[in-house]
Amino acid sequence: MQTFDHFNNAQVAKLPKHLRKYIVDQCYERYTPVDHAVWRYVMRQNYSYLKDVAYYPYIPGLKKAGLTIEKIPSLQEINDSLAEIGWGAVTVDGFIPPAAFMEYQAYKVLVIAADIRQLEHIEYTSAPDIIHESAGHAPIISDEKYNQYLSYLGTLGTRALFSSADYALYEAIRHLSILKEMPHADPAEIAEAEAKVLYQQQNLGTPSEMALLSRLQWWTVEYGLIGNIQNPKIYGAGLLSSIGESVSCMKPSVKKIEYTIDAINYSYDITQQQPQLFVTPTFQNLIDVLQTFESNMAFRKGGAESLQKAIECKNICTAVLSSGLQISGVFTELFQDQSGKLQYFRTAGGTALAVDDQQLPSHDTTYHSDGFGSPLGKLKNTNKFLEDFTEKDLIQFSIRNNEAVTLEFEHGILVEGILTQSLFSNGKLVLLSFRNCTVQDVNGNRYFEPHWGNYDMAVGQSIVSVFNGVADKSQIADQLYVSNQRTTQQPYTEEDLQYHSLIKQIRDIREKRLPEIILPEVWQQLSTQCKQDWLGTMEILELTDSSETFANIAREARSFLEQQKINYPNYTKLINDGLRIIDAKLSFQ
Repeated sequence: MQTFDHFNNAQVAKLPKHLRKYIVDQCYERYTPVDHAVWRYVMRQNYSYLKDVAYYPYIPGLKKAGLTIEKIPSLQEINDSLAEIGWGAVTVDGFIPPAAFMEYQAYKVLVIAADIRQLEHIEYTSAPDIIHESAGHAPIISDEKYNQYLSYLGTLGTRALFSSADYALYEAIRHLSILKEMPHADPAEIAEAEAKVLYQQQNLGTPSEMALLSRLQWWTVEYGLIGNIQNPKIYGAGLLSSIGESVSCMKPSVKKIEYTIDAINYSYDITQQQPQLFVTPTFQNLIDVLQTFESNMAFRKGGAESLQKAIECKNICTAVLSSGLQISGVFTELFQDQSGKLQYFRTAGGTALAVDDQQLPSHDTTYHSDGFGSPLGKLKNTNKFLEDFTEKDLIQFSIRNNEAVTLEFEHGILVEGILTQSLFSNGKLVLLSFRNCTVQDVNGNRYFEPHWGNYDMAVGQSIVSVFNGVADKSQIADQLYVSNQRTTQQPYTEEDLQYHSLIKQIRDIREKRLPEIILPEVWQQLSTQCKQDWLGTMEILELTDSSETFANIAREARSFLEQQKINYPNYTKLINDGLRIIDAKLSFQ
């Protein structure tokens, strides 16, 4: 059995089994010299711009998260630093389901995609990568109010109801993100995947709680601005990790809107730059908006309306009764009396019963394999709720084991059968079990027949909460699955490996592991053998630009880069941005 590596981090060690299945090995040795050069280029660009527009001091924030500009961080380095503020980190394979992502946040664990974007997508990738997750999210977690917001958002995410349409959209987005980072991907296949994402986005139907909560996450954690409308600062990781959009987002053409609960009405498209962004005055405002959202969630409101949301989700949900009994299953039907009060509900398929998130003995999904149904409400001609009955009360009302019992509810449902068990928990009556039982209403509608088997009746005046998933996750396999489609690892040609070797030599020269005297040889090979290069040449220029010894190499490197802008117009912005930093002689402290 594989040992779970928690990196000596208390938060990671607390992760439950059902979340650990998403964790993958970072495989640090798999990062190539080009990968490290991509990280370094992006981080230098980010620092040069974000030091003026990011909400927090960029370099101090990086250091607190165990990050540097020079190289891709190891997961151990990140965990060692985040542990000091009560957080941890794990690596995963690309996009994971939103519900799982948020549950990690609830446990104060940062989810980091193990992969890094390709050189061709150095400015922006729609796929999650280690630049976005670590350099975007991690540096700001040290802000106490912000990390409170993150964990609060995650906690609500574990309770939010989601739908099958949410999962279809997730799979479409994951497929597209994998395609876009796949070497030599077919443009027609990418276009088809983009069309599928757009279709799923436009056909979500009424957004589920998870869909709405994901919008709040998108407009804050990923694309949030803070301050005032006229002069906001960036804190959203999607902007902080995109050297293109972090600049374009500040242009007047991108509308800035005050962040309120109304942000849930704005959907988003991950394939496009955002047409509007939301500005919060403080991180406390994020918490305040989330509290407003929480007050309308099914796990807070309960009742028939919340149960109807669970039915619409068509996924496993848990309804909590006023007695404390928890019913976990796929809810399919609810019946209401003339006044709109819930009088009966049903689930389909395997259903489990629990109290305090602990499954009741013998009441698992195997025992209730055909579903579960029960009336709710108050018994007729009583001044006491059935859940508050004591053993003495049961006897007084002729509710005795191994005797025929008739229970008539105020809304008219009648339960008649031989009582076999009365189950109490935490001082409440939570379950009555019958044999030879009939359940019907005043109109003769039958809800249970004797030949169906034994009947277990949930006891509860009302449904006080409805939330996503199962109550006892240690007993029931959760419905969050790991996608069958994995991210693609790029195969490297001999030419690629030669390029990697040259990039590594440049790094080793910069870090004094190799002597500068070999620079001319490295430059000669790079300029003659790597015709599409610009990144290695940029690093050569950085090393030689202020050197009298290698002034000729600096001139040749500049000339080569200018020619590359002509040969490959899509390099133009990347090269100009790199030259700007070199010419400004920016110091990276």
